[in-house]
Order: sequence, then structure tokens, then C-alpha cells
Amino acid sequence: MSYTPIRSEPIVNHRNNSHHPNSILSKKAQVNGAQRQRKSSDSQDFNTDARREDWPIIVHCHLGWDWVWQRPQQFISRLSARHAVLFVETLAPDPQLAAPLARFRTADNFPNITILSLQFPTWRWNNGHYVDAERQRLVQEFVASRPGNPFEHAVQWFYDPMAATAFQGHMGEILTVYDCMDELSKFRGAPPDILQREAKLLMRADVVFTGGRKLFEAKSRYHDNCHFYGCGVDEEHFGQARQNSTQIPAQLAALSKPVLGYFGVVDERMDYELVAKLAETNPEWSVVIVGPAVKVDAQSLPQRSNLHWLGQQAYADLPAFCKGFDVCMMPFALNEATEFINPTKALEYMATGKPIVSTAVADVVRNFGSVVKIAQSADDFISLCRQALAAPEPETTERGLQMVRDNSWESIVSQLERHISEALAKKQTARVSF
Repeated sequence: MSYTPIRSEPIVNHRNNSHHPNSILSKKAQVNGAQRQRKSSDSQDFNTDARREDWPIIVHCHLGWDWVWQRPQQFISRLSARHAVLFVETLAPDPQLAAPLARFRTADNFPNITILSLQFPTWRWNNGHYVDAERQRLVQEFVASRPGNPFEHAVQWFYDPMAATAFQGHMGEILTVYDCMDELSKFRGAPPDILQREAKLLMRADVVFTGGRKLFEAKSRYHDNCHFYGCGVDEEHFGQARQNSTQIPAQLAALSKPVLGYFGVVDERMDYELVAKLAETNPEWSVVIVGPAVKVDAQSLPQRSNLHWLGQQAYADLPAFCKGFDVCMMPFALNEATEFINPTKALEYMATGKPIVSTAVADVVRNFGSVVKIAQSADDFISLCRQALAAPEPETTERGLQMVRDNSWESIVSQLERHISEALAKKQTARVSF
């Protein structure tokens, strides 16, 4: 039913979860008498909340908060400085669960973000109607149980089109935002009804954002308040790769030079034949892949003596890994899954000051072609890597750093907030006129 890429977390002490202060089980008595229905907003409530600048946000995301740090976390962590956030994630199903489980916690380092993790028994996971109904019930009960009602009359913010059926129009929201970061229907294992659900989400959303220009061209045909905001970058964070004080991780420092590196998710978007050929034809190079393997069998990944799969590393450590790279790579396959991608790592690589080589992904060519070396074939990719190692291009590096300075996450988030405020004002005006 869902396509969350997170591995199921181990659940400690199943039998005593009903006594865990941060657990919600399917018992009415546990949620303040709980099956109370949310109040629908009357005109006065809406007008008051639409004028607020600190509206709460309920986020529905297909990626877990603690998974690879990318667009949802970058946006939402910054929005939380001004807005109370409920981040709803659905973990992979657990065969040891007998009933749906919801747990909540405060995000580390972000006290204004509450993470609500939902998890379902494996035997119920393929029953879409059941999952939708239980998702809705658990979140509604949680929101209703919070002292002071911090998430009432919220802006609902969707990354996950599959969540729209359960939540859109059911949370007393004052506005609906759809931030489309990928064409998820193209990903391996996508649910068959994702396009239908996304169409309904687009129909009822008040504001739509897209993470790529090709995505904008596709989605703006269905929505007249659609805006393209691509990758941002945390220059201070990734700029640590340019600092003398940053220490290269020992597992990377031990490898022979030069090091050609990649960080990111390892899935159907990677060109594994290219990666293998890169290592095979250049045995003196170390080819390093940093990131979790998802929807691929780790045992099937190509193995070469100079090809190193280092697995997922902490976001905090990525600049140190990049400092150890001599060339930063984006060895993407050209397939359905990469047709609409606009990789966040392009600007992050630029912030490190390292040369970058990529395959010819459309949005990379269009958005970053003045900085990134674009390969049209595997042989071309290898040749461009050799050029990057042999002849540094300080002017290209400076162009990349200027692009970084022009695309901070903070500047993008301020634009997102402006669009939302305008949509709220328009909605309020329409209500008053009516």
C-alpha cells in the first residue's frame, strides 16, 4: 500500500507499549476520551487563523525524519523556527505487531517539531482502506489529545500523495500545500493508485511547489498556483569541506588517492555498470559510494577491489567525507526514475569546492551545466573524471560557490512562506466575499 523506504524499527517490549507515555494504541480511553471528532472551522475561526503568521503545520511525508537528510527536513526544520510542526511518518510494517501503533517524540535539536511515527501489522499492510482509516484515526486522536490544541487549524503539507486520501479535508486545515519533490510514480515499487491520489491532491491543494523544473512543467498543467523551487544548500555545513580543521574520516583517509566519491541513496537511480566500469578501468583510483542501499539487494552491488560501499553516514559527517573526495560524482542512470530528479547534492557538492562530474540528467544539465561536467556516455564520464583530476578549474569552482550563495535554504523557505501567506489571504478574501 505504501512505499516508505525505511526499514522497520525494532519495537522494544511490545507487551508494555500501552504503558509507554509516548505510545498511542487503538484504545479510546488513551486519547482523552478520544473518539471526539475534530471541530470543523467556522468562518470566524478561519479568518482568525488565516491572519496568523505562526500557523501550525502538519506534514505527511513518505521519508522518515531520521532517514537521509534532504528536502523535507531542510524545509521543515527551518519552518519550525516560526511554526509548530507535527511531522507524520509511516514506518515499514512490523510482523510482530497485532494492531496499529503510534509513537511520538520531539525531534533532536528542533524543539518545535513533534514526530508522530505510525506503524502497521504486516498482515494488514496491503489493505489500503484499512490503512487509510487507521492513519486518519491515529493522527486525529493524537492532534485532539495535545494540551492547548497546538495543531488545530493547521496548514497541511504533503510530500506523500498516498496520504492525501486519509487526511486531505479531514484535519480542519486552513490550507493545503503539496511539495512535489520527486515523480514518485516512476520509482520502483510505487503503488498502482499513486497517480490517482496525486491527481486528487493537485485538484484540492491551494499551493503546489516542485523540486525540479521538469516537475514544474508537468504539475503546473494541473494547477495554476504552482511554483518551482529547486535545491537549496547549507553553505556553512558543506563549506566545512574547505576548512583545514575538518578531519577526513579514517576509513576514507586509509584509501589510495585519488578518491572519486558519491553520497546519497543507493537505489534504481544509480548506474551500476558505470560505477563498475569506472573502478575497473582505473584500478589506481578509489571509487567510494556513501549512502544506504534501498530497494536493491546489497549483495548484488558490483564488487571491485577499489570500489568501496561505505553505507549510510551521518549528515553531520558528509562534509568530512567530501573533503576526502578529489572528484564528486553523480553517476545516475538515465531511466524513468531519474527523468524528473533535481539532485540536492549538486549544490552541496559545489559548496565543498570540489570538481563535479555527472551523467546527463535533464535538470542537472539545465540548472547546473555551467559548473558540473556533463557526460554523455560511460567513456565520456571516465574521461571527464580524468580531466577534473588533471586540471583544476578555479573559475568553475567560483561559479559554483556563487550559485551556492544564491540558493540558501533560508531564502527558499522565505519564498514558500510568502506564497502560503498570499494563498491564505486570497482564501480569506474569498470567504468574506461569499
